Amino acid sequence: MNYLALIEKTQSLIAAGDIVGAESALVELADTEGDRALMVVLDQLAPKDILAVIREYDNSKESVVNLLVTPEQFARAMVIEKQYKDLTRTHLRGMVNSIVFREDAQPVDFLHALADMEGASDALADYFSDKWSRIEAFARTGTFDPMDDDGQMLSETALLASAYAKPRVEEEEVADQDWMQLAWVLRYQCPDLFIEMLIVLRAKARAHDLGLDEEEEAEEDDGKVETGDTDRGKVTPKARDSDEESAI
Repeated sequence: MNYLALIEKTQSLIAAGDIVGAESALVELADTEGDRALMVVLDQLAPKDILAVIREYDNSKESVVNLLVTPEQFARAMVIEKQYKDLTRTHLRGMVNSIVFREDAQPVDFLHALADMEGASDALADYFSDKWSRIEAFARTGTFDPMDDDGQMLSETALLASAYAKPRVEEEEVADQDWMQLAWVLRYQCPDLFIEMLIVLRAKARAHDLGLDEEEEAEEDDGKVETGDTDRGKVTPKARDSDEESAI
């Protein structure tokens, strides 16, 4: 197989908005030459191209691409996902859950890779954006029940002091392969990143209370595109710096 030709084909399909076609080309490679061949190609694709494919996760079918993405590739893709104007975070959550909680993986490996990336706390805050009160309750009480919380937010100093507290609930009790389990792993296995994420999440909640939506916070050209267009396969975000440029 001429990997260079396949990479160029995949990039062309993504640039044209044919995400389904791009994924099909990658799946065909895995079917004909095996998973290792697909991993070689993924390693040469730009983060924005990998992101374009993995964020279109469909839970009605298994994606071989999502199954083979490495923690480092996932981390690079996740921190640029906000270039898509997906205010519902539907694609972000589907992508994260399908990769982080796949059968052969340890969620903490992906979080450790993410922690090494600039923008990690912001990306995670986006993931948890509609769970703010329950994440606050979890930070304060160790449970996700807001009824257990008195509404007082822990200071950053208090968060740091409680970073290595013994869990009140075990991971098995919240193993939903969704936001609760990810929050548990984040707090108890990557506490520094959990605290950084919560501080960013609080800032987003304050902005929301002030009536500042995300579009108003980033009125200047930020490289975002309408999710409606990306969902219909019309467009993908453009690369904005050298490490997001095409690998070829």
